[in-house]
Amino acid sequence: MKINNNFNNIQESYLFSTIARKTNEFKTAHPDVNVIRLGIGDVTKPLCSQVIKELHSAVDDMSRAESFRGYGPEQGYDFLKEELVKYYAKKKVSLDNNEIFISDGAKSDIGNILDLFDKDNVVLIPDPVYPVYVDTNTMAGRKILFMDANGENGFLPVPDDSVKADIIYLCSPNNPTGAVYDYEKLKMWVDYANKNDAVILFDAAYECFVEGDDLPTSIYQIEGAKSCAIEFCSFSKTAGFTGTRCGYTVVPFDIVKEDTSLNKMWLRRQTTKFNGVPYIVQKGAAAVFSDEGQNEIKEAIVYYKENAKIMADALDKLGISYTGGKNSPYIWLKCPNGMSSWEFFDFMLEKANVVGTPGAGFGKNGEGYFRLTAFNNRENTIEAMERITKAINSL
Repeated sequence: MKINNNFNNIQESYLFSTIARKTNEFKTAHPDVNVIRLGIGDVTKPLCSQVIKELHSAVDDMSRAESFRGYGPEQGYDFLKEELVKYYAKKKVSLDNNEIFISDGAKSDIGNILDLFDKDNVVLIPDPVYPVYVDTNTMAGRKILFMDANGENGFLPVPDDSVKADIIYLCSPNNPTGAVYDYEKLKMWVDYANKNDAVILFDAAYECFVEGDDLPTSIYQIEGAKSCAIEFCSFSKTAGFTGTRCGYTVVPFDIVKEDTSLNKMWLRRQTTKFNGVPYIVQKGAAAVFSDEGQNEIKEAIVYYKENAKIMADALDKLGISYTGGKNSPYIWLKCPNGMSSWEFFDFMLEKANVVGTPGAGFGKNGEGYFRLTAFNNRENTIEAMERITKAINSL
């Protein structure tokens, strides 16, 4: 028996597990200290009333023989997929029901989609980046190339024609940097992928935070994307489903590689390896798209965006440079006084009793940067920024 030794090439501990351990060690040593967490991107607002109402109704459905649901379709119920078709239509994107696959979250599908691709494909990933993109490909033994996302390019790298890649990861609004691709730069990536017979894996988990019509919220708003891009999204940040778990992946019919439809491959993969998202959860997710549901989730998104503005305003007063905060729930700031990312993490924890995420955990180019999230409540956000301001002013 042989194990997959590629696991030895990833860090033993996941980034956020390390943060949790260090935070718990500090709290054990200082039990009376109130630590405010602005690290992991978990939401704090409860599910909206329309979702709760539909969840309760779905539970009642399960109590009656005539409405009970057992195994559902692995690719998701039509009642939810139809709502998503209408949601994309508002973006002027036309999708077929069968191009949409309901999942238990974007993170799962971003890793699982790799089942469709040979391990000899070359993968192109931005640095800094959400760790799952790197770790899942490392586990599979694929060759990874990194594109520099840095302050000079606004953390939004564009294609380099001298670099040839088969699988390209893009995230916009970006986790961790908060940077957002405009139509022009995203079109450059679509053109590159089509020219090089590559596939773009586009993470749109934070699309609901984009303001205005001048920035795309789906890669399918770019001409030519349906022949090269797979899009992943989630209800986690859109509607607070981090504990309820529901997302979706779009695999267009037009993506055909080696005379094979990736849509059909993904359907075959899901019907083999996935039993689908629970009926109760999907009923709750469908309620997000009701008029009442849309109004309520928009209120929550505005709330988090106001938190982000409070954080950004405090950093402006401190004279600290950052990206994000407007079209994203993340603030990506430059560590003061030339501190390393983990030095600043320890400084924040010990002096301000605030937890953030060290940029170095997202890759080489993240060194010297730090991520804060706007997902805490208003009181804690204000208190955290007051503590951070005081701590940095003491340097």
